[in-house]
Amino acid sequence: MQAAYVTVSIIIVVLSILLTLVVLIQNSKGGGLAANFAAGNQAFGVRQTADFLEKITWGLATSILVLCVVATFLIPNRKTSGSKLREAIEQQVTTEGTPIVNPEVAVPAELPTTPEGDKN
Repeated sequence: MQAAYVTVSIIIVVLSILLTLVVLIQNSKGGGLAANFAAGNQAFGVRQTADFLEKITWGLATSILVLCVVATFLIPNRKTSGSKLREAIEQQVTTEGTPIVNPEVAVPAELPTTPEGDKN
C-alpha cells in the first residue's frame, strides 16, 4: 500500500507542475505565449490553441482532484509502538489470567495481616 501511495503522490506533484506551466502559457484575453505558438502553425489558429490549452487545464485539474481523493484512501496505516505494547499486555493478561507485575518494583514477601494503625 505504501508504494501505491508514494506513486500517486509523485504523479500529483508532476501534474501540479504541468498545470502551473499550462496556466502560465495562457492569457486571460487569448494572447500570451499561446499566440506565439500558433504563429508558426497556421492550421491551429489562436482560438483553437486557447481552447486546447483550456481543455488541458481542466483535464489536469480534474486529474489532480481525483488523485488526491485516491491518495487519501491509500495512506498507509501505522500503529504506534504504544498501541503494540498495549495489545501485548492485554493479550498476556487475558491468556495468563494474572496481572503483570513490574519486576523493578520490590514487592514484600509477606504482607501484614493486620493494619499498622490497629495495634492491640
